[in-house]
Amino acid sequence: MRIGAGIALVVIGAVIAFAVRDTSETFNLTALGIIIMLGGAAGIWLSYRLANRRPRSEPAVMDPDVERQYRTDPPRPVADDPIDVMPTHLRDQKRH
Repeated sequence: MRIGAGIALVVIGAVIAFAVRDTSETFNLTALGIIIMLGGAAGIWLSYRLANRRPRSEPAVMDPDVERQYRTDPPRPVADDPIDVMPTHLRDQKRH
């Protein structure tokens, strides 16, 4: 059953349940219409679930050789290298 067929069943069931006024002691049209609407709603739900299935497999694991190819080493911390912030003209005076 496709979604369109499910919608059609819901509409037909609603018409039978709410628009048709027939009184019969042996046959209840309101109950029949509600049953048809429930069947249409189940058909819509089922067709949606079947159309949007997800695979339930394990996540793919990357090959260790490929992972090693993309691995990067963290950069050296800047604080390990001495930084000379003295202006050039004062640096020359300091040497003399």
